[in-house]
Amino acid sequence: MTAPVTTDTDLDEVPATDDGGRRAGHRFGTLALAAAVVVGLLLGYAGGLLTPTFTRPGEHSVEAGFARDMTTHHAQAVEMGLLAFQQGQDSEVRQIGGDIATGQQGEIGTMQTWLRLWKLGPTGDDPPMAWMSDGAGLVKEGLMPGMATPEEMKQLRATTGREFDLLFLRLMIQHHLGGVHMIQGVLDEGHDKDVLAVAQTMKNTQQTDLANLNAALKRLGG
Repeated sequence: MTAPVTTDTDLDEVPATDDGGRRAGHRFGTLALAAAVVVGLLLGYAGGLLTPTFTRPGEHSVEAGFARDMTTHHAQAVEMGLLAFQQGQDSEVRQIGGDIATGQQGEIGTMQTWLRLWKLGPTGDDPPMAWMSDGAGLVKEGLMPGMATPEEMKQLRATTGREFDLLFLRLMIQHHLGGVHMIQGVLDEGHDKDVLAVAQTMKNTQQTDLANLNAALKRLGG
């Protein structure tokens, strides 16, 4: 799960007088984040294994639909977070990106473990958001609530500096708002108490992220 933002001086304060050292430090930071993402995924799997399976959600259940769709939703957030960690100019933007990438990768692990324990595949035949009562109307051009378009993701990958920071913050705010709406859907319509407990934690975490994202956007004049 993501934590309130703190500045990671070990990653950010690389001496400016040594370009080689800066690049080496950044590579080390990227490798460390990649390792953290893998650890988060493994911890997510372990957490999912602790979920009781006496009553398994079925193929077309709210819980199964949520786990599948939120996995896809989270995957885009992980990519955006890694881009922010690698390309962000502002130290807080890089920290936020790293936190989101590691936290949401762990949650993906938990959700995929649920599906395996329920004897369900990672994908199903239902269209996106079919598990949510008003879900069909929330899908726009094949994208779930808040997700960036392919054009926006292409722009994010190609952008650098302050322009990147502002674009990332705006897209991630939009992404999290859509994610919170989806999480509220499973909280309102789901029945599995363990899924509901994890979903509530997801919602709390994303609301904290939103506060940090909005504060950073305001500070950077966006």
